Amino acid sequence: MVAERNRYREEAMMGRFVYWMNVSLDLRIEQVPGDNGAGEWLRIDEELHREFNARARALSIMVQGRVMYEIMEEYWPRARGDESLPDFLREYGEIWTAAPKVLVSRTRRHADHSTRIIGGDDAIEQLADLRATTLGTLGVGGATLATQLLRARLLDELLLFTHPAILGYGRPLFDDYDMPIDLDLIEQRSFKQGVTMHRYAVCDASETSP
Repeated sequence: MVAERNRYREEAMMGRFVYWMNVSLDLRIEQVPGDNGAGEWLRIDEELHREFNARARALSIMVQGRVMYEIMEEYWPRARGDESLPDFLREYGEIWTAAPKVLVSRTRRHADHSTRIIGGDDAIEQLADLRATTLGTLGVGGATLATQLLRARLLDELLLFTHPAILGYGRPLFDDYDMPIDLDLIEQRSFKQGVTMHRYAVCDASETSP
């Protein structure tokens, strides 16, 4: 079923929205509001970051909500030229800065670094059109955006890097979503720091625009 669905999308020149996130074992993405991926519970070493780099380089487009985008915008363009950082961090700075990006925001009017802005009441419709006209993987960053795509049946895959920690509280993977989600496991891998990667197909994703 998964192979048939993915083959259909490739033949139809349709992209895939993939929600990529670091999570705890209890599916939290933040322990403290605003820790912004820098929590002490995360185990991101060179091996894992090079995996991030390879996957980010393969994306057709990065699609990010405003909060996530502004976190990335603040750090990664500067990181690419910071000689005090290891090469794999500078490399990610180069990848993020150069990659085609879509910022989904009602408030931003301008963005640099190869970024297009989508906003307004028809943002989901614009994202559906983007998915229908883009071949390859569209990486989704931000829980609010991912939840909106899931509700619209536009979210195709989850790419979860699960860290060996139970937070007990904090922001969940999705915001205010209380419906069952059926998934098919299509890829998995383990890393030395105890992190596991699982890539799932979302079974309820629509094959066409809503």
